[in-house]
Amino acid sequence: MIYSMTAYARKEVKSEWGSAIWEIRSVNQRYLETYFRLPEQFRGIEPVLRERFRKRLARGKVECSLRFEANPAANTELSINAPLAEQVIKAANQVMSMTGELSRINPFQVMQWPGVMESSEQDLDTINKDLLTAFDDALSEFIEARGREGDNMKALIEARLESINQEVVKVRARMPEILEWQRERLTTKFEDAKIELDSTRVEQELILLAQKSDVAEELDRLDSHVKETRNILNKGGACGRRLDFMMQEFNRESNTLASKSISADITASGVELKVLIEQMREQIQNIE
Repeated sequence: MIYSMTAYARKEVKSEWGSAIWEIRSVNQRYLETYFRLPEQFRGIEPVLRERFRKRLARGKVECSLRFEANPAANTELSINAPLAEQVIKAANQVMSMTGELSRINPFQVMQWPGVMESSEQDLDTINKDLLTAFDDALSEFIEARGREGDNMKALIEARLESINQEVVKVRARMPEILEWQRERLTTKFEDAKIELDSTRVEQELILLAQKSDVAEELDRLDSHVKETRNILNKGGACGRRLDFMMQEFNRESNTLASKSISADITASGVELKVLIEQMREQIQNIE
């Protein structure tokens, strides 16, 4: 299977500690680049996320974000820091005795003193474990989305390869007729110019012309490139760079074919080949 570098996945997880949403999106990139937007308390898991991306992806610019919402009810259990509260009360009594004022200490003022009232902290290890499990699910869905898009790209490329095959067959079938037309055209020019050449000289001229316009080698190479590209597609995996190289080879042969053109039909086929190659190249830019 081949994979697109363009995809999106979203995964939501809910638990006693609250809820969280993972979002992963990517676009094409020459190498693998990962970017994270995480709440500050979860920055510690970023290296783990980066490593999991590295193990399962080869190319692409990947953006990963986490939205976290804590459950308020999970932090409602309060406890009193008794030693600190006693120190606050003792200090307050000393101040009152020094001022000569006798009044009762307001307990709510004591409770408002920093550190007197404590809330139980959520278990961050448990939350991280749940978040990483959800992340793995999101990553799997993300890769599946890349695979589905890759299948669509593969079908489009294979359709263009078949069209290239048809153009090659068309040119190959027309070449004998084109060469014969060129032979007659050259002979007519000699006759019109009233140039008398011996048969050997005429044959030499025709042979040189045939060599200059012979595209059999280019057609054979195009056939070979079609087969190799199909092999790469069927092998799958991270094959974007190899496919991009094949497009360069296709372009080289189509350019040579166009430069040797001696008829409108060959020129038209050369133009069509360039269009098909460019259409494949545009798809390959997004293949991992």
